[in-house]
Amino acid sequence: MRPFEHTAIGSSTALSPGGARAKLGIVPSITDTSRFIGRAPERLGAGEWRQVSGLWAAFEIYTPETTPLRRIEALGRSAAECMNALAARDLDPRKYEYIPLRNPLPR
Repeated sequence: MRPFEHTAIGSSTALSPGGARAKLGIVPSITDTSRFIGRAPERLGAGEWRQVSGLWAAFEIYTPETTPLRRIEALGRSAAECMNALAARDLDPRKYEYIPLRNPLPR
């Protein structure tokens, strides 16, 4: 296994601590996230927010030396997937923060 690699869990049921069955959330399908890379989240349209809502995004951590623009650098179903995508681009995953994206628009 590569660093940060994991097995994703899809829609399923699992036992909660009390022994009751709990339905796990459905994770959005990722088909083509490349068109979101390098874009500022505040510039996404309503349809685009629906596509990325529920995914994790990697943003470069602010430091006085870098003062990065707030741009999406990776998207994935988990922070680990974002880390793998960054590592595949030869970027240091430790220099990024990982935030779950939630649609800011009313439904």
